[in-house]
Amino acid sequence: MVEKSDIRVVRCGGSKINLRPSIFSVDSRFVLCASGDSVKVYSTRTEEWLHSLQGHTNQVTGIALNPTNHLQVYSCSADGTVKLWDFIDGILIKTFVIGYPLFAICLSEKHEGIVFLHLSMATGSKNETFQLVAVHLPKSAEQEVEAKELSAVCSNISSNPSCTAFGRGGEFIAFARHLQLNVYFFRKQKTYSFSLKATDKKGAKNAFTCVACHPTDDCIATGHEDGKIRLWRNFDQKKEYTYSTQHWHHNAVNTLCFTPEGTHLLSGGIESVLVQWKYGAGNKKEFLPRLGGAILHISASSDGQLFCTSHSDNKLTVIESSFKVCGAIQGLVKGDDVLTDLMIDPRSKALVLNGKPGHLQFYSLLRDKHLYDLDIVQQEYIYEAGLDQFEVVKAAFDIKGSWLATVEERGQKSSDLEFFLKLWAFDEKTQSFVLNTTITAAHTDRIISMCFSSSEETTMLVTTAEDGQFKAWCQGADADTQQDQNFWSCDFVGSYHNLKPTNCSFSADSSLLAVSFQEVITIWSPETWEMLTTLCQPPGEIRDLCFGRLSCSKYLLGTTTRNLLCCWNLLTCALEWSTSVEVSKLQPDPLSENVAAFSYQSKHTDLFVFKPSEPRPLFTQKNVCSEKVHRAVFVPREEPLNNCDESSQWLNRSQLYFLTQNMLVIDDSVSVTPFYLLLGKHRQQQQKLNSTPSYSGADKPQHTQGSATIKELLHTPAHVLPAASVLCSMFVNSLLISNTGVREEMESSEQEMDSEKEEGDSEEEMEACDSQQELRAQGSVDEVMPKLSKAQEKELKRVRKTDFSWMAGLIDSKP
Repeated sequence: MVEKSDIRVVRCGGSKINLRPSIFSVDSRFVLCASGDSVKVYSTRTEEWLHSLQGHTNQVTGIALNPTNHLQVYSCSADGTVKLWDFIDGILIKTFVIGYPLFAICLSEKHEGIVFLHLSMATGSKNETFQLVAVHLPKSAEQEVEAKELSAVCSNISSNPSCTAFGRGGEFIAFARHLQLNVYFFRKQKTYSFSLKATDKKGAKNAFTCVACHPTDDCIATGHEDGKIRLWRNFDQKKEYTYSTQHWHHNAVNTLCFTPEGTHLLSGGIESVLVQWKYGAGNKKEFLPRLGGAILHISASSDGQLFCTSHSDNKLTVIESSFKVCGAIQGLVKGDDVLTDLMIDPRSKALVLNGKPGHLQFYSLLRDKHLYDLDIVQQEYIYEAGLDQFEVVKAAFDIKGSWLATVEERGQKSSDLEFFLKLWAFDEKTQSFVLNTTITAAHTDRIISMCFSSSEETTMLVTTAEDGQFKAWCQGADADTQQDQNFWSCDFVGSYHNLKPTNCSFSADSSLLAVSFQEVITIWSPETWEMLTTLCQPPGEIRDLCFGRLSCSKYLLGTTTRNLLCCWNLLTCALEWSTSVEVSKLQPDPLSENVAAFSYQSKHTDLFVFKPSEPRPLFTQKNVCSEKVHRAVFVPREEPLNNCDESSQWLNRSQLYFLTQNMLVIDDSVSVTPFYLLLGKHRQQQQKLNSTPSYSGADKPQHTQGSATIKELLHTPAHVLPAASVLCSMFVNSLLISNTGVREEMESSEQEMDSEKEEGDSEEEMEACDSQQELRAQGSVDEVMPKLSKAQEKELKRVRKTDFSWMAGLIDSKP
């Protein structure tokens, strides 16, 4: 039952889970990590996502367990708030409003009721500086409290939270920045500073990259850009400090972590190798290699039995103390850049895009979960800066999901370009794609675009390249055996006046192929490979190209680099309409006639949805995001909606997803459910009643829907509230409307209904009466009975028959 719908833009997943170090619960059953504007809770045994702690309105920048309650966790966010959660039940307990963007959080056992936060210092210089402040959390019964007691602890600290650490349970704090290590003692209220030279005798870089403090000894471990680890001692004295050096990493040390007992030190870097140093035993160490992307963070459980490493490929790895990997939690991998388009696998309905180097990732949008990776390059990737290695740059599915085409390149930044075109067949037995054909010299220059035909009968692949040609690939017949081949070969090579092709697109029935050559669009027949016509348009190279669908299949859409959106009619071969708009992404819906256009202007992106048959947009959403959208896709719904509102009908069959720098966003249609029909209409009627003058007899104070009392009652955790029997009568009384005016209205309505009934009987019995008497009788009724519609009369009858005795019993019941 759907009457009206609203459209909103929400984050649906794909956020980073490696921004900050993850934390274990005390019993090691759960691992928590910051993910976008929420905190995700995973099971360490099954690696499944259990639930999210949602309430922040901006990026969550840090999480920490509550030292006084091991079932609670603090989270800080760029929205300027610190929230306390019960992470087992997913309940928000309290919100502390700080008022400034927060970048990290630290807690200490020896500082109860105080949290330490990283804040940005407001300076006029370009280099942003940070400070560490101590915030006293006020004790209050209210759920949202403003924390005003802020005191600065350290100034000019590093923007990297890994360069700040507490020592000996909170007796001192060590923070490093550039070439200087500072140690602040809380009891002495004194800071000691130690500096290093920029380079040593061998030219190694000595800048600090991370800091960790031993849990029991006076020892500080620091990591450096040259891969060295220094262990500092006697740092409570200015001149008698000492340090020892350990070295294994060939590049910068990203993170350090002591085990809870202090027997081992863990380190990680770009090598993707977890190194375990035995504390006090010199250079004795163990290795756990090939963990994936570069290690960014390391955390340990309170009992020391589990470690968790965060990687640059948006992955968490759970490792046992015996150095055995026992689980991996993989998020959406966006890497440095998304080179492929966003695609939907026709079989699994998963989102497909390039993931970790040399792979395609299959990601479930419904569960916000990584499904699996498909190794395209099939070579070991070396995590070292400056190396030129193969990357997946193009990919496309056929309409049935039986074939997958990929393009991998190496040498994008050099003149020695090397690329391969590969075609993968879906294997029913293994339920995965298997390499079928590798074409080493598909073109003489870089492949720009490719697409499969839309027909289910014959499968054809078309590629365009910078060599000025487009090629059609298909499965042919062997000239000797006249049998169908299992591999692919070139069927046709086309060009147009030595111009460089930019895009290609098949019509919905695959009867036409459109190939754009800079400013000219050529239309070809795939059956005879005859060029049927050319379409010219105002200056500007074609950027996007797509055919209309269903009833709009006779139209061809194109965007140009001169900020033009054009529509051609293929029946008349003439320009149907054009408009001046900068379109960064043009995305057609495969299940309807609708086309989505993202326009970037004035530092924000607007969304327009339209049909090619008319330039008037069906839907417009201003300021969808502040970034430029280059990747978008329509995802078919499992069950179509039945929205009647014209502005939201375009989302009945599909949902629109688009990718930004930080998150994956869905443009969703929120339908009016029966639950809304019960509560939403009641709220509207209540607002109307509240806006009208109240009855004189209703002297009891009524709590509105937005009152602080009801809001706090509904949002307070259940285990904190008194028993329900105590609150029931008080709560019901606060929601009830005084029955004085209602009872008078009901009595008057009963008299009116009775008089109406008597009048009707009298009219039937006295048909021969004088017309003057009839008019007199009618006039007397009009004086008594107000003007009511039939619907209002039915509603009054229904209310009269309703039994409200159960509510009176609740009110009269005593605790």
